[in-house]
Amino acid sequence: MTWTSHHRRADVLRDVISAADARLDGRLPLDVEGVAETFGDDLTLLGALQLRWHTRLAGHIERELADQPLDLENAVAVAWLRAAEDMPGIRVVLDHHVAHPTGPEMARATALATGKEHEMLALMAGRASAPGDAAQRVGRAIERAARTSYVPRTTPRRAPGEGTSLVKRLRAVLAA
Repeated sequence: MTWTSHHRRADVLRDVISAADARLDGRLPLDVEGVAETFGDDLTLLGALQLRWHTRLAGHIERELADQPLDLENAVAVAWLRAAEDMPGIRVVLDHHVAHPTGPEMARATALATGKEHEMLALMAGRASAPGDAAQRVGRAIERAARTSYVPRTTPRRAPGEGTSLVKRLRAVLAA
């Protein structure tokens, strides 16, 4: 992959994420300009979104573990919740395609990705010592616990500054 194609892919992925956040309907935004040329198919695009989710989740887990080193399980659940709040469009797309894969290959890919995510949750929470079925069960329980506090967004996020008072916007501009 060349430098140009790598950056084009990143730009298109950003547009896909924005579209997913705006729509919040669980469908892959295959109609975004450049998706067909850059990703080729729905499975490749879903994989890119899964990787973006996993990276964000791992970052939140690291942060939360640093802040709550004595309550690992809670820190991991809070990290999952924060990642879901940060990436509502991706979360709803992933959830939709886990529940409704477009074919057997997608079903296998989403099952594998979900299993790996559950293993990571369990391992980082200190509730498992090795990847495997037991770790996946524990990680699934941690995700379920996090989801009890998760309220999926049904409307798009407001743009920065929207709904903010004139005084607050002026202060922000002056501070910059």
